[in-house]
Amino acid sequence: MSKIKIVTIGGGSSYTPELIEGFIKRSAELPIREIWLVDIEEGKEKLEIVGNLAKRMVEKAGLDWQIHLTLDREEALKGADFVTTQFRVGFLDARIKDERIPFENGLLGQETNGPGGMLKAFRTIPVILSIVEDMKRLCPDAWLVNFTNPAGMVTEAVLKYGKYEKVVGLCNVPVNHMMSESKLLGKDASELFFHFAGLNHFVWHKVYDNKGNDITGEVAAKVISEEEAGVANIEVMHFLQDQLDHLGMIPCYYHRYYYLQDDMLQKGLESYKNEGTRGEVVKRVEEELFELYKNPDLKDKPTQLEKRGGAYYSDAACELINSIHNDKKILMVVNTRNNGTIDDLPYDCAIETTAYITASGPRPLNFGKFPTAQRGYIQIMKAMEELTIEAAVTGDYKIALEAFITNPLVPGSTIGKKVLDELLIAHKKYLPQFKDFFDKQ
Repeated sequence: MSKIKIVTIGGGSSYTPELIEGFIKRSAELPIREIWLVDIEEGKEKLEIVGNLAKRMVEKAGLDWQIHLTLDREEALKGADFVTTQFRVGFLDARIKDERIPFENGLLGQETNGPGGMLKAFRTIPVILSIVEDMKRLCPDAWLVNFTNPAGMVTEAVLKYGKYEKVVGLCNVPVNHMMSESKLLGKDASELFFHFAGLNHFVWHKVYDNKGNDITGEVAAKVISEEEAGVANIEVMHFLQDQLDHLGMIPCYYHRYYYLQDDMLQKGLESYKNEGTRGEVVKRVEEELFELYKNPDLKDKPTQLEKRGGAYYSDAACELINSIHNDKKILMVVNTRNNGTIDDLPYDCAIETTAYITASGPRPLNFGKFPTAQRGYIQIMKAMEELTIEAAVTGDYKIALEAFITNPLVPGSTIGKKVLDELLIAHKKYLPQFKDFFDKQ
């Protein structure tokens, strides 16, 4: 069996130890030859710290893998079989601005939803497209496995504007749902079938038992009664039972920002005033993690990484690579081209859905049409995503403004324009495509 080369862009990320752990767990199935961890000059120190931990982990596991640390992306990409992306343009300081500026204007400050998520897309999409251009030259047969947020928009940009088909986007939210809901029922996730359909951070799902019975209602009732149902970075707040009964599906945790918009905004503003932004909290957690990573005696992923949020991201990436390489045809929830899976959305857009993962990529399970409530909301969200992606690629201010006004978390054009302008100016360093806007300031 030929051995494979894996490249991780954003290799200095605090998530990298989980990624390495995932590969080690699958070493019997994945014949890895080398792993290249890539970062930029500003991330050099973190790359060396986390890269040395990765080497110690591989050595402890008794594996002969070569771990390379580099700032040379082109050198790393040559002949790669899989490329994973986990970078953050502007680092956590950019995230903090994405959160702080909307909050200061009375809007939700969140890194992937609302104005902050759109600015993250503006910064990220040009970079992912430049990576894709390098891949076309240096490793044209490689699979791109992206878990850089906003994962759905990044995936769609690669498909539509990068013209690169071998891309899969990943998110940990569906995995969290499957793990937590199985636990609520006292079952293993393998005993249940979860069918997800929607967009990244805007996805719903149904649950079936191993006899084919639809138990979505039973699961929804348990989720509502569970005090801590959710993920680390989202405030726990429960949906209305009557609404869930009508939807007939379970919304993801991020739907709280939409279905419970007034309550979540009030809670978010209170938290911001008292504790600062989530990005500031994460920055402190990361500083602690990297102090741990420096310890030359540490040879395992530390349990403190769980506080970082994003649990299961890296493990999902490893399982996806495993399933593609070995044509395992396992079921996973991925971001991929719609191709008619959801009737209510454009054929060529990216969706998040349950799919078999084969050697030729994801093969989604057909979903069909959404009920009225979900259909109306998801079409608005997809329009916002398409506008955001186009603005990110073209740097057209008018399209960016239209995207902001379309977003359900922006209450009007006046405040939308104000927040958009403030965010663009705050991130000028990372937004060269908006030169025309900056020239007018």
